[in-house]
Amino acid sequence: MSGEPDGPEGRLRRFATIWSRAIFPATATSLTRPEFELQLVPLARRLRDALQDRVFDAAEGQAVGAALVGTHCTEPEALSRTLDCVEAYLVLYCGGDGPREELRARCARIQHSMAAGFAQALRERTLAEQEAISRAALSARSAVAEALHASEARFRAVFHGAAIGIGIADLDGTVLEVNDALIRMFGGLEQHLRGRNVGEWTHPDDSPHVWRLYEELVRGEREHYRVEKAFYRPDGTVLWTNLTVSLLRDADGVPQYQLALMEDTTERRLLNLRLRYEATHDALTGLPNRTLFFERLEKALSAGQDARFGLCYLDLDGFKTVNDSLGHAAGDRLLVEVADRLQSCATAPGEMVARLGGDEFVALTTGPDTETEVDELAGRIMNALATPVRVDGRELTVRGSIGIVEGPAGERGAAEVLRSADITMYRAKSAGGNRYELADPEADARAITRHGLTTALPAALERGEFFIEYQPLVHLGDGSVRGAEALVRWLHPQHGIIGPDRFIPLAEHTGLIVPLGRWVLEESVRQARMWETRHSDAGPLRVNVNLSPMQLTHPNLVSDTVDILEREGLAPGALCLEVTESALIGADDDLLKPLRRLAEMGVDIALDDFGTGYSNLANLRRLPVSVLKLDRSFTQGMQHFPADPVDLKIVEGIVALAHSLDLAVTVEGVETGHQADQLRELGCDTAQGWYYARPGPPDRLHQLALLDATG
Repeated sequence: MSGEPDGPEGRLRRFATIWSRAIFPATATSLTRPEFELQLVPLARRLRDALQDRVFDAAEGQAVGAALVGTHCTEPEALSRTLDCVEAYLVLYCGGDGPREELRARCARIQHSMAAGFAQALRERTLAEQEAISRAALSARSAVAEALHASEARFRAVFHGAAIGIGIADLDGTVLEVNDALIRMFGGLEQHLRGRNVGEWTHPDDSPHVWRLYEELVRGEREHYRVEKAFYRPDGTVLWTNLTVSLLRDADGVPQYQLALMEDTTERRLLNLRLRYEATHDALTGLPNRTLFFERLEKALSAGQDARFGLCYLDLDGFKTVNDSLGHAAGDRLLVEVADRLQSCATAPGEMVARLGGDEFVALTTGPDTETEVDELAGRIMNALATPVRVDGRELTVRGSIGIVEGPAGERGAAEVLRSADITMYRAKSAGGNRYELADPEADARAITRHGLTTALPAALERGEFFIEYQPLVHLGDGSVRGAEALVRWLHPQHGIIGPDRFIPLAEHTGLIVPLGRWVLEESVRQARMWETRHSDAGPLRVNVNLSPMQLTHPNLVSDTVDILEREGLAPGALCLEVTESALIGADDDLLKPLRRLAEMGVDIALDDFGTGYSNLANLRRLPVSVLKLDRSFTQGMQHFPADPVDLKIVEGIVALAHSLDLAVTVEGVETGHQADQLRELGCDTAQGWYYARPGPPDRLHQLALLDATG
């Protein structure tokens, strides 16, 4: 049952107990720890629900963080201990049977929302307290003014009993009176205050308008002003205050005294500074985080004329392997060491290093000569990473890929600059890694276009943006059309018609090649059946459909093919599946098994681009192929007379080998009549290329086939 120790409710109570023990010492509550634990149980239940809900709601975590402030957990240590407790125990005791990786990711988002809720509630509480003190200060100022004019006794009572610091000075700035609260603020020694001149209390953090306002007040040009001001105490420590200074006039309205009201904001300021630091710095490495980096980058990009910037975007090569093999703790120690080395590389004015997250870091440099400086900075980073890092007794070789963006300020936004650096970094990684590359606008544009096409692919298939063109396969003996190869095209709304060489690799990378390939097969088989039905006089026409390596490994390849053929009523012999030679190099029996089953059904299997790989020709005997498609590179030398004798010998040898194994030979890329004649003499069976027809709509193939049938 849920109330049992190992039931959901029992595990929830166990989490609440651990939580209360962790943060109770950091609270200001008057409750006992068991009483405090009872307050945490409903909050723990909300965290459990947020962890297990189907849709994540950040408001739940924010509400729990705000509730902590309501239970007098206002110290940053209470928040820090709470986040540590949630990270370590929430999934363990409240995760149920859910997938651990998803739960841990959800838990991280809960921690983030709790911290945001805590900070917001603490700010609201602080502002409320500040408003209350401000009202008290105004009340005290009014009371003091009345007391000076009415009764010395009443003045003393208000003056010394006030909760805020009060001081009175003459118009020359000499301090005449201070109350007990002000004396405590300055360390408890009245002699350090009375008799001093306020002009001595300058501080380096004073804003320029502080003393201008003071001069206007003593001249009688303003009645009061309010500023945030720092003071040095006698022991050298800093006192931060909200300072209100008012002018006191006599009964005739003549300026007579200055009245200063001080609220001690030191602790609140330190808390805000700590929260600000935690919000802008990475908890693991101590480096500035993404938030602070973007602030600095935007400032650099909005600098004046002639300002420039340089940015290095670093991603560690192979970091995931370290995490997977040695564990996340070792990965974290590696990141800390890398962060220290990067920090040592950016010590010049205008340089900073930040961690964006994971194993991604950035280094920024500003100034008039960033073209040279950013290159030197990247070199220092690469040198710093060259020395192996020792983690858990192992020496780990650290490598990194860097993308560099450099240019004048004011031309691009921060997001655009970072995206360009990110793209350039991946270009360095694709080139082998352990190197840096400089941003290239044309390369960036190609990468952005590639990303856009990748993103648009799934919707394009749903919207029917793909279509198929067919290129005839011609028998070299009699010149008749025997079939066609199906070639898929993408009619993109912005880019127009896109060829398969641009989007097929993207489809293979995203896995969309499987549904796209099935659609191409369905459309091609349907078209072949239409040719067969409408133009039976033209003879049987075979359709060739390309298969990608990913389709070969898909478990439903055979069943999908059989289902499509049976549904459309097309005989297996009217279909030929083309597989590239490179896809079958070193193929084992498991990969060949579906092709063998299809071949046994009567489907022809063609080995496409034959001659471009390095496969052993003897392996042809074990491949279930019936057609070799000779790559166009072997026929280019036959376009002109006389043909290259080496090419002729190679093609002649391949044809002889193929025919000895009962394989037909199809040649791609035939563009001239001379090529066609040479290939016919060499014994090739069929050919395709622009000499016969370019890829086109299916109706054109009908016309070509009918012309052959009618002579």
